[in-house]
Amino acid sequence: MQTVTDAAALRATIRGWRTSGQTVGFVPTMGNLHEGHHSLLKLARARADRVVASVFVNPTQFGPGEDFERYPRTLAQDQVGLAEAGCDVLFAPEVATMYPFGPEGSVSIHVPGVTETLEGAHRPGHFDGVATVVSKLFHLVQPDFAVFGLKDFQQLKVIERMVRDLSLPVKIMAGPTLRDEDGLAKSSRNQYLSPAERQRAPQIYATLTQMRDLFRQGHNWQALETAARARLERAGFAPDYVAIRRAEDLAEPAADEREGLVALVAARLGATRLIDNLPFD
Repeated sequence: MQTVTDAAALRATIRGWRTSGQTVGFVPTMGNLHEGHHSLLKLARARADRVVASVFVNPTQFGPGEDFERYPRTLAQDQVGLAEAGCDVLFAPEVATMYPFGPEGSVSIHVPGVTETLEGAHRPGHFDGVATVVSKLFHLVQPDFAVFGLKDFQQLKVIERMVRDLSLPVKIMAGPTLRDEDGLAKSSRNQYLSPAERQRAPQIYATLTQMRDLFRQGHNWQALETAARARLERAGFAPDYVAIRRAEDLAEPAADEREGLVALVAARLGATRLIDNLPFD
């Protein structure tokens, strides 16, 4: 696996692949990689001649007081895992490469509608940073397709909307959420949990599955949201939201709507903020 840090080297390598007619898959990450990320690499590896991954902790998607400074940087470890998963090139740029005029002076991309609820409501500006950096990465890599995890469901919808609206020639693929045996979705932030918190953390997935099962039994979605929030609070969580939404656009469903829905949760457990989701279909 080759590691490059500058745009010119990245483009030269990809240009060589294109000259010989090879397809390119892309997996953007913020590093501190785990099995969930590796599964996205393997999905890309199975569908493309060449695979590029990026590791870049993007400052513009962190808000004031969030964990940008303490977000784990583990590039050497990430390189080993990516090589084992079949990555051809790791792009690991500096901030100045991605933001030549500085993060504050950058062009910013705003995706209306789908960014203004749930995560967007609790983390203002977060999805502007996500859309901006992903757009920059797409322009640098110019992949045939890119793979994103379903665990970050709203992020996936934002990227899909941006790609369609800007007519970007990139196919977006979704990789399934990987979970530990007790149901906890794999996440780089799980390492922040204390042993006691780690024991309680699977209650998020248990709550999501209960919401899905009760919904299938005919219960009202608004009542399920209220009951699920109360269950998480009793378990020691501080929920930011517990919501059932249309999977297509994250809008609130009609009272009688029963198909194409997803449950989404964001909740703090101690100092750690966890998110998860579960489609109902």
